[in-house]
Amino acid sequence: MLTVTVKESEDGVVLQCRGRIVRGDETTILCAVFRRKERNVILDLSGVDTIDAAGIGSLVSLQASGIYLTLMNPTEHVLELLKVTQLDSIFEISQAAAAPAAVEEPIASEPCVTMARAGV
Repeated sequence: MLTVTVKESEDGVVLQCRGRIVRGDETTILCAVFRRKERNVILDLSGVDTIDAAGIGSLVSLQASGIYLTLMNPTEHVLELLKVTQLDSIFEISQAAAAPAAVEEPIASEPCVTMARAGV
């Protein structure tokens, strides 16, 4: 299961991800981003165990839709997958200190009605 906690940052919104970004759970990130209506999004991947093709596809979809993604603190496994797929050249990847304090409750994996209406 994937949990996303929304945090504020002076550079945009930070989505702190915990769990697995895999088929069925990847829409949690999409929903969190589109609910915030931010164009600069930092994904804190320090708590992500694994990511599959659907998870990578959701990140690529966000980038293609005009959302500027920064992938912060990806785990070694996730970073290796980004390198193998050559997506490390598409996304900005950073190693940063602790993320700012949370301003919202975590968002658990759930269907996103807004996304379905938008055709995403």
